[in-house]
Amino acid sequence: MRPPIPVLSDYGISPEHGFLPDVLPLTRLPDPYYNKWESIGANFQSLILSKRLRGVVDRLPVLSTIGLEHDAEWRRAYTLLTFFAHGYIWGGETPCDRVPPSISVPLLDICEHLQVPPVSTYAASVLWNFKPLFVDEDIDDLDNIATLLTFTGSLDESWFYLVSVAIEARGGPIIPLMLTAVAAARQGDSATVTRCLRAFAERLDDLGELLRRMHESCDPGFFYRRIRTFLAGSKNMAEAGLPRGVVYDDGSGKSEYVQYSGPSNAQSSLIQFFDVILGIEHRPTGEKPDPSSESEREGRSFVPKHNFIRDMRRYMPGSHARFLNDVGAVANIREFVDSRAASDRPLSIAYDACLAMLRAFRDIHIAIVTRYIILPSRENRARSRSRSPEVARSQQNLPTNLATASRNEKCEKVKGTGGTALIPFLKQARDETGEPSVEVWAKKFMSRQTKVSGQNDFFLGKEERPKILDEPLVEHGLAGTWTMSEEYGGICNY
Repeated sequence: MRPPIPVLSDYGISPEHGFLPDVLPLTRLPDPYYNKWESIGANFQSLILSKRLRGVVDRLPVLSTIGLEHDAEWRRAYTLLTFFAHGYIWGGETPCDRVPPSISVPLLDICEHLQVPPVSTYAASVLWNFKPLFVDEDIDDLDNIATLLTFTGSLDESWFYLVSVAIEARGGPIIPLMLTAVAAARQGDSATVTRCLRAFAERLDDLGELLRRMHESCDPGFFYRRIRTFLAGSKNMAEAGLPRGVVYDDGSGKSEYVQYSGPSNAQSSLIQFFDVILGIEHRPTGEKPDPSSESEREGRSFVPKHNFIRDMRRYMPGSHARFLNDVGAVANIREFVDSRAASDRPLSIAYDACLAMLRAFRDIHIAIVTRYIILPSRENRARSRSRSPEVARSQQNLPTNLATASRNEKCEKVKGTGGTALIPFLKQARDETGEPSVEVWAKKFMSRQTKVSGQNDFFLGKEERPKILDEPLVEHGLAGTWTMSEEYGGICNY
């Protein structure tokens, strides 16, 4: 017996706005008991700038979660405390590996309720961290939304989060649309499936245009040096100053070190939904497709092989992760299209169009990662090699964090901070997106390799040949690291 098609309301998912909450995030907790939390939130950037946040948090009493009632209140508390935790850890000259009980005790209770880890996630920084400027206008419009909390108080940081908010809102209607397609495929209704796929492809093109707007108000240098520092988690952060991770001190004296990834767009349930519903599989980096896996897919739960996707689902709200698992059990679009490839060309073209648009979306993502992480990382490393007295003076007494870690030449054998390690993950994920294509022309189009040409810059010189290292290369990502290992892979592995 085939499993039932998931009902969105069972998972707290909105048919209009997808994984964004149906009730707008609270701008303030209503119970005066939590005024101390809200007071810190209202002065958060100033406390970080003056480096007084740790002292304030240390004097903060341990508040109970008994006053949190509705889901919106739990989500607001989670956003506040995870921002406080990251500010506490990374807001000094050196990172602090202990989160005090005033944050840890209520945060651990909140995380158990929301089924999320005690670290800032995509949900905390994006899904539950926005407000509309005008309530009668759509929240998929970047000109109508604002953030509730940031580390730096900058437009750049707000814009970085809000682009993702707009993408989530604009992409929300795709979820019920494609569940309708799944139901139609079960009934053999090719016309409905084709219509849904065409609408899906058009909406994916819209999402790509939103992603392209990242550069409008987010400066790559500021993002790399200032914003990304606070987004760091505690996993693989030895060079950044957290060799063992962090301790969430619950006051029992038995708390142990743990390691978590920080917030990342890789934790977006919407993007993973696209892969699951279209039957796209991601493999460990360097692994070739297995032809034997192409058969007998329908009715079988889609369990991604590579560890990255499975691990990132741990950072999603519990109901969202369950939804993706349940959708994987009913996803049948790829099998339906394959079974009619010879007789229904409009269906095949519509399916291939979705793959092409999602592939183009990932191309845009590659360009953004290159501009916001790889190029600044190269500049950072080149500057650290400079023998200029002015540069040497400017590098003295730098704080220890994710940005300054990339200057350390001693880390080269363990961690390649030049940026070249990251691209293979992104390119493979993009190429895997086109692998299920049906039409011969689509397969050829989506398997093309982009040629690298010069940039008409006399001073660039020849491309630097990468050094062959005995140890795996690791590149710090938006909030963690990518590991160049044969056992892991995908878009980005933390």
